[in-house]
Amino acid sequence: MGEEKKFTILLAEDDKFISRAYNDGLSRNGFNVVLAQDGNEAVKFAKEKRPDIILLDLIMPDKNGFEALKEIKADEKTKQIPVIILSNLGQDTDIKKGKEMGAVDYLIKANFSMSEVIEKIRGYLAKK
Repeated sequence: MGEEKKFTILLAEDDKFISRAYNDGLSRNGFNVVLAQDGNEAVKFAKEKRPDIILLDLIMPDKNGFEALKEIKADEKTKQIPVIILSNLGQDTDIKKGKEMGAVDYLIKANFSMSEVIEKIRGYLAKK
C-alpha cells in the first residue's frame, strides 16, 4: 500500500493565535502546512512551494489579501492553485470582490469551525 499523498496548504495569516490554531488543526488532519505572516510571503511561498490550496486572510501587513490574490492569479505558475479566503471581513462587497478575483470560496472566520473549514478544503482538493 502506497502512502497517501500529503496535501500542502499555504496558510497566509498574520494573527499568531489564529495561525497556530489552524496550523495545529490542519496538521492533525494530515496536511502539510506552510505559514505566511504577510501578503508578500504568501505570494513568495505560493511560487516556491506550489501548495495544493491556499487559505488567505485579507487583512495582513505589507500586502493585503486582495493584492496577494491578484498576484497569485496573475502568475502562470500559481494561478491554478485554489484560494480560499478566510477572513473576518464579511461584507458582501468583499465577498463579491474576492470571488471575482478568482477565489474559489470566501469563509468568514467566525462562521466556520475548524472541522467545517477542513471539510471545505477536502472538497476543493477532491476536485483537483
